[in-house]
Amino acid sequence: MKMLTCSQLNNFLTGFSGRIVKQFMLLLLFESVFFCAYAENQVVQKTITNSQETSLKWLQTSALPSFITEVKRPAWINNAANWYQKKSREGDLQIHGFIGQSYIVTTHNNVFGNSDGGLGSFGLTEAGINASFRPLPRLLIAAQGLSRRAGEGSSGMPRLDFGFLDYRLYSHEANQFGIRVGRLKNPFGFYNDTRDVPFTRPSILLPQSIYFDRTRNLALSGDGVHLYGDISHPQWGTLSTQFGFLFPIVTDKDTRASVLIGDHMNGHLTQEPSIIGRGIYETNDRRIVLAVSGVWLNTDYVSRAGDKLGGQSISNGSLQFSPVYFSAQYNAERWSLTSEYAIRHFAYTNFNNTVLDGINFYGESYYVQGEYRFTPKWEGFVRYDALFTDRSDKSGKQWVSENPDSRHGLEHSRYAKDITVGIRWNITPEFMLRAEYHHVNGTGWLSRLDNMYPENTHKEWDLFAIQGSYRF
Repeated sequence: MKMLTCSQLNNFLTGFSGRIVKQFMLLLLFESVFFCAYAENQVVQKTITNSQETSLKWLQTSALPSFITEVKRPAWINNAANWYQKKSREGDLQIHGFIGQSYIVTTHNNVFGNSDGGLGSFGLTEAGINASFRPLPRLLIAAQGLSRRAGEGSSGMPRLDFGFLDYRLYSHEANQFGIRVGRLKNPFGFYNDTRDVPFTRPSILLPQSIYFDRTRNLALSGDGVHLYGDISHPQWGTLSTQFGFLFPIVTDKDTRASVLIGDHMNGHLTQEPSIIGRGIYETNDRRIVLAVSGVWLNTDYVSRAGDKLGGQSISNGSLQFSPVYFSAQYNAERWSLTSEYAIRHFAYTNFNNTVLDGINFYGESYYVQGEYRFTPKWEGFVRYDALFTDRSDKSGKQWVSENPDSRHGLEHSRYAKDITVGIRWNITPEFMLRAEYHHVNGTGWLSRLDNMYPENTHKEWDLFAIQGSYRF
């Protein structure tokens, strides 16, 4: 084994820190120019507005001749204007959107593109627009289009993130029950429902032990029907539940690369009926929030001629993923403490292949996170996040011993332990900047598409990320 001398270590740290500082300053310059341009634009707009208001004071409309003030418009324009004004009222038609751009640099391994290439990567771009419309007091129609560019797994092609009909079957004071039908967000944990929007998550990268980005589309939403209900008590608090049936989305490249074993499975995955549910309890002051979530996700594999693994052919088979999540949060005036724990069951059956049919294990993951609000504009957080692919083999040594020829030195691919610190600056209600640093031991949650050769990945590595976000 090669020993790392003090001079080599000093050169490495000096070179890496130099790269980080240069790239950090470059991005700060970019963000500063962008923000200054925005501020200047606001000043100009304000000046124009004041100018217009001033000019209007000199000549009121009532003082103008009638032939000037009476503008005749076609009837269809008047009808359209009246409809828009009516539907733009609060609660009828709402349109919102967001965009976020991140810069990521790593000492080893790739995250959302070639982040280990020396100059870092701008490979994570998120943008979405959503609309909701309430044609009837009990009926809501909502949809969101999303574009996400995230390394090799997501090209940025726009897709339907969610689109559903929500009908309230019962509503009385703070209690309600209803049904949703369409493409729905999968309700699990604290953050999955809103993980798209940078403003609604606690960090640039969510805790990867719970919210995998490499199987994000699979976890994010599904096509189906959900029942939901909220029950509130003036002393005990509120209980919210959501339960439903869905067909999971299993067509993206990252999901295939994550759940299919080996390079010789060239068939495809199919959607199969699955079940999901979550219950959340919170006190009336929202100081304590507790949740339990569960998923029973099924998908079938349709094999192709020539599919082999371990020298054996592969027939059609089934994959089952059954995680259970426990979530807890305590909120004080200036700080919050959040933790989530998951136990995940994986099972491969009916492949007529001894390697695949022998895969049946339980994974384990958890994180603990503290957030502190220094001022209304500045927030910081620290987090420890741990993932173990197989809870009975946390070091990965047993997995390697089963096939030492092809798995030698890859024990670190079966776990990941991540220490993260970060800060958030809410420049305005619409603009936000973030920065965070990760020190990671293990590669258990890395995307296989961004890291095509596992033997080239490194056990110990660091990640630095900056993100700018805007919403409207």
